[in-house]
Amino acid sequence: MTRAHLPSLPPGLWRVILGTAMVVLSFSLLNPVLAVRLQTTGASNTAIGLFATLPFISVAILVPWVPRLFASVGVGQAYRAGLLLEIMASLGYLLTDHYLAWCAFGLMAGLGAGAAWNATEALVAHNVPASHRGRLTGFYQALLGGGMALGPFVPSLLALDSRQANGLACLGLALGLVLTMHSSVSHLKAMHEDRAHMGLWQAWRFRPVLAWAAVVGGVHEVGLGSITTAYGSQIGLDLAGATSIAGALGLGSFALQYPLGWLADHFPVKRLFVAGAALLTLSALAFTQATTWPSLIWLCAGLWGAVGGALYTLSMICVAHDFAESSALAGTSAMIAGYTAGGALGPIVSGWALDHLGVRGQGLWLAALAVSLLWMLRGRSGPAPLAD
Repeated sequence: MTRAHLPSLPPGLWRVILGTAMVVLSFSLLNPVLAVRLQTTGASNTAIGLFATLPFISVAILVPWVPRLFASVGVGQAYRAGLLLEIMASLGYLLTDHYLAWCAFGLMAGLGAGAAWNATEALVAHNVPASHRGRLTGFYQALLGGGMALGPFVPSLLALDSRQANGLACLGLALGLVLTMHSSVSHLKAMHEDRAHMGLWQAWRFRPVLAWAAVVGGVHEVGLGSITTAYGSQIGLDLAGATSIAGALGLGSFALQYPLGWLADHFPVKRLFVAGAALLTLSALAFTQATTWPSLIWLCAGLWGAVGGALYTLSMICVAHDFAESSALAGTSAMIAGYTAGGALGPIVSGWALDHLGVRGQGLWLAALAVSLLWMLRGRSGPAPLAD
């Protein structure tokens, strides 16, 4: 997308988008490193999965309060407060190795991420013109995918140990905060103040298939990074090799987002949803053979990141259309809640499955999840075409 083809956007929005890209880069750098630190101290896959779930639980707790929070302090201030909480949590991991303390920091980081994440998604959905919703949403998600792809490779590229990588993640979060301290961010709006707004439950009932697609996307794109990294460490990979699995997830997400946005501007999105769910089903079944062909771990991870991210992006593109006359904030909050639920479900169920059922059980539960989305898409309540 060239500059000549970019529509006019409110001042400050690009700062928020770039700030959030730094947050995702830091998140994807930090979380696999923390998973390896836990695994090397003897934590089980279930314990690692529980730790990875906690930030998503915090996000889920915060989501229903987001409209009131944004109305009382402003979306820009809420965004900055969220980044400050994430910085504090990231510093906390450097100060102690105590598991319960890490759980507390994980909850704190989730609250911060919830504020920043809701703010950015609502700002993009509310302010991007209808003619470019697919491409600009895809471009924004591609920036995040780029951060998610690069982060896990940073320790090996810079020859960092786990604590140095943790410190670098703190610096990335601080840079994101600095980028958004400009006054233009304080004047951004994420909702129509003169219109009645629907609640979270109403938004879920209005578009249940989109919400479930966000759940499935959350499981695959962010719910599998830590646990697959820990599994890589368990089978003997070093820090660089184990975190490269999470890197494959991020590379997949990065590669597909903008092309997907272009497709959503030109073709019926229901076909894209169906294709994505079918690919997830096939990749999950392929993963059941990963003990025989270990290279499938990276191949499947790349597909999970690509298609999981695609499902979430498609949901957000549909929200911008479907909630334009009511409340984009309600729609984005509903999708974030679904994606968060998936992000929380992914590591805890996957950790349990790998501990008790092995690779085959992990693949089969992911296949069942993808098939459930295909089943929901079969009806008339699926996503409506957006293209002319």
